[in-house]
Amino acid sequence: MIRISKILLFFTVTALLAWVLPWAYGFLGGVSPRTPFTLYSTVTGEFSWMEATDNGMAYKDAAGHAFTDKEFDSILPFFYYRQLVSDNRFPDSIRGVAVTPRTAQNGNFMFRSSPRQVNANTPAIYPLLESMSGRVDLEAPDDVFRIDRNGIAFIDCATNSVKADKSAAFTEMLRKKGFVFPAKIVAGNPTTRKEYDEGFFITDNESKLFHLKQTKGRPFVRAVELPEGVEPAQIFVTEYRGRQYFAFLTDKTGQLYVLTTGDYALHPVAVPPLDLTRQALMIVGNPFDWTLKVSGTDGAEHYYAIDGDDFGMLKELHYPAPEPTRIEKAEKYIFPFRLSFTSGLDTEVFPRIAGISGWAMLLGFVLAVTFCLIRKANPVRQAPQCLFVLLFGLYAFIGLLLFSKR
Repeated sequence: MIRISKILLFFTVTALLAWVLPWAYGFLGGVSPRTPFTLYSTVTGEFSWMEATDNGMAYKDAAGHAFTDKEFDSILPFFYYRQLVSDNRFPDSIRGVAVTPRTAQNGNFMFRSSPRQVNANTPAIYPLLESMSGRVDLEAPDDVFRIDRNGIAFIDCATNSVKADKSAAFTEMLRKKGFVFPAKIVAGNPTTRKEYDEGFFITDNESKLFHLKQTKGRPFVRAVELPEGVEPAQIFVTEYRGRQYFAFLTDKTGQLYVLTTGDYALHPVAVPPLDLTRQALMIVGNPFDWTLKVSGTDGAEHYYAIDGDDFGMLKELHYPAPEPTRIEKAEKYIFPFRLSFTSGLDTEVFPRIAGISGWAMLLGFVLAVTFCLIRKANPVRQAPQCLFVLLFGLYAFIGLLLFSKR
């Protein structure tokens, strides 16, 4: 029993060191250089960026022009419209189109998606707000709904009982519109911290898309026609102030779409296929164009300028992944693997092993020989511990020195 306890102790210490040491080692390398803040300029038609230098902030664009801070504000009038209004410098027109500060206020939007958000486990119950309450402030409902193979069920939060009449009305309306239970995707923004509510966009068991919301207590359901072969993979309901879009979608091939209001038309966005389970996406939009930033796990960043009318690509800019530092390059010779419990790709907490390196066995061999020389014990009895150090390297070496007897 004592021997088993010692073995468990050594493995526990080794696991803790495999978690802590690479994390602490990462601080030696400092912070990796970040790409400069970049946006597409509606005025110049070029990507423009600002970055910190030894002499302060520098403002440049892809055409090689340099700007002062006020000039930089002027070439990005929608992003800096508050500053321009404060300075009485907001333009009357841009590219021949009359604009006002209200144009910027209603047309600007920002969208973010991260792998942690996409891969997160979500509860299977959702609150459905009233979309036409007649009040300025939205109010949280007193019930939530779930969808299963039998239909949609609204559950009273106070009594935990099913509202039979409401559930039957919504289920009947969904079936009338061709919805096949159960649902595959249920997407919405179930919060009162917004100006209006568009309910949920839901795909049924056959991957058909539907818009569901509550209007004066009654169900509103509309089937959304999808292009042939399009099967939604992720849906992000937007609810921006300008009410120009219902949602952003990606399909199984990674194509990005925008669903516009009024006509319920699905428009493809001219960017390369995306994998939002592993890539982060940010969109900074205005009435004329969008700037899309796509960040991958490799550290590279890709920028795309998209026309705000037809969603075609205007320009693209790519920042390669930063070169690893000497300290980062040396890591594979020091640590045989890294242990972590969380990831930037999801919200799960469990042991994960990454960065397995055979080169670290060179150090493991040296440490195993060193350990045997330090202990000076019977080689036969010492062999398992030396093998342990050879395989687990620095982690096992430190653990055995701390907790094994001479």
